[in-house]
Amino acid sequence: MFAAGCDVGSLSAKAVIMNNGDIVASHVIYAKPEPEESAQAVMEQVLEKAGLKLSDIGCCVGTGYGREAIPFADATESEIVCHGKGAKWCMPSIAMAIDIGGQDAKAIRVDGNGNVVRYCYNDRCASGTGRFIEVMAAAMDIPLEKMGELSAKSKNPITISNQCVVFAETEIVSLINAGKPLPDIVHGLHNALANRVGAMARSIEIQQEVTMTGGVAKNPGMVAALEMAMGVQFVKSDIDPQIMGALGAALLAGERIRKSA
Repeated sequence: MFAAGCDVGSLSAKAVIMNNGDIVASHVIYAKPEPEESAQAVMEQVLEKAGLKLSDIGCCVGTGYGREAIPFADATESEIVCHGKGAKWCMPSIAMAIDIGGQDAKAIRVDGNGNVVRYCYNDRCASGTGRFIEVMAAAMDIPLEKMGELSAKSKNPITISNQCVVFAETEIVSLINAGKPLPDIVHGLHNALANRVGAMARSIEIQQEVTMTGGVAKNPGMVAALEMAMGVQFVKSDIDPQIMGALGAALLAGERIRKSA
């Protein structure tokens, strides 16, 4: 029987369909104005990819900040649990996962079965989340997906002194007006966010086998900055890190199906 996971975040929605422990299909879309719209749209598209109907899904677990608005979810679970479960399934050696989401950042320690043993997160200050990079990209008029490429060209990273997003944005504008190279500014932004997330991860003891999940993990500049800030080299997955939460949700849905059999 097919199991599904649907992860509705603030910036994107992801869905994964599994069968007998294998991924059948996955899909990612930009978030729509309402979480329910995002959920419906991403599920319709992943079902089309899989050649299935919603009635073919034995259980669907919802996660993400919009999880309570997913009308077809049979159960919901936190992103912390789902990212930990998905990361461990993809990379059995890992003991810690870092997820920088649009509205929060999480450091998650898992046991041998992918169950959460310790975690910490920041959801109160945008300067420690993916929103920080999004706002700065807009301020510099740079596509978000180009930030990593630009960062790699930096020759002299600039230290961003302001901790607040609003003041940091003003600082960025001043640096641009002063003629500072964009790659150096972007590299500095990545370092600033990495230092905040790294400090958070240290509060629950950094493990040597660490991976990064979520959409920000597709930004090589951010990955490199966070590896330096944490003093580790991340374990990389062949599976898109952006679907990790939806994957974990699908795995939990599969467990529910097996228990009810």
